[in-house]
Amino acid sequence: MSLPEEWTAFTIAAVAAVLAAVIITLAVTIPIRLIARRAGWHARSIGSIRRPFRVLILTTGLWIAVAAFWPASAEEAEPAVVHVLRVAVIASGGWLAAGIVSFLFARTLARHPIDVDDNRVARRITTQVAILRRVATVGAVLFTFDGVQAAGASLLASAGVVSVVAGIAAQSALSNVFAGLQLAFSDAIRVDDVVIADGEWGRIEEITLTYIVVRVWDDRRVILPSTYFTSRPFENWTRNGSELLGSVEFDVDWRVSPQQMREQLQRVVADEPLWDGRTASLQITGATGGFVRVRVLVTAANAGALWDLRCAVREKLVEWMHAKSPAGLPRQRVQLVEAERRASGKGSSADGLFSGSPEAEERGRGFQAQPHDREDAR
Repeated sequence: MSLPEEWTAFTIAAVAAVLAAVIITLAVTIPIRLIARRAGWHARSIGSIRRPFRVLILTTGLWIAVAAFWPASAEEAEPAVVHVLRVAVIASGGWLAAGIVSFLFARTLARHPIDVDDNRVARRITTQVAILRRVATVGAVLFTFDGVQAAGASLLASAGVVSVVAGIAAQSALSNVFAGLQLAFSDAIRVDDVVIADGEWGRIEEITLTYIVVRVWDDRRVILPSTYFTSRPFENWTRNGSELLGSVEFDVDWRVSPQQMREQLQRVVADEPLWDGRTASLQITGATGGFVRVRVLVTAANAGALWDLRCAVREKLVEWMHAKSPAGLPRQRVQLVEAERRASGKGSSADGLFSGSPEAEERGRGFQAQPHDREDAR
């Protein structure tokens, strides 16, 4: 077969592969679309499967066309082209698998939504599926390269918690990968957890193989390596639940009435929808330095609600003290005492050790040299 005939045959095979991909896609997607419409599935969730399916069929057809009809005149380039198509097939297959998992997970989350207060199980599943999807795809692609097949096998084995290759994990480049796997499957943090890390308060927005994204309360994003959460202490406010207890402290005057303040607290939290009804107490925790330290404890369903509840309780108790109990407002007291000058024969204003009083002067004369002492000295 001549050179033009070889390229013509390959072009026809490539076009046929594209047409076959279109036909197969229509034959599969039309029935699924009808089923989705009757079942009420969201169009976006179906799209997450339809697009990778089309890419997988197309790349598979091109791979077959290249393997069967690649021109002999370009035989040297065939291994590289085949390898690129193989990686594309694996990547699109992983994309399709991830789309199917995401679709099934979306159906599960429809019964267990993540945007409610009690979403610990849903957040754990979200985190683990995201990590597994990335690890499986990267590990499968690594299998296509002869030089890094061992690394791909180790990565996939670690995803299944079958074995850990300590030598590879010791490398700084992969230490974050293993830290990310450890975080995902140890359930230490999950997507949407409320944490305090690196001095910042925020939510876990994304967990990848190498870094964690924390969305801070003022909408900033703090990017931390995965090893940060395995090597340093941090606070997880939603580890087992989102309910929290917080305190509000006041320094007030000694004339405050704790009982009246306690009764006012009960009236305040009763009118607050942010209070979850678990705890609302007032205690005197200190009474030194001219002030009485009052500590108020309140509870809320989550961290955001607790912050707003504490601010509301603080504001309303301050308003109540101004209006109903001004005696309890903090004060600084200063006592002025007029100095009294002590009258003495020498006009001294204070008694000393050797002057200012007859006894002191008598004591002082004991240290004076007498006349006969001076003559003896001469």
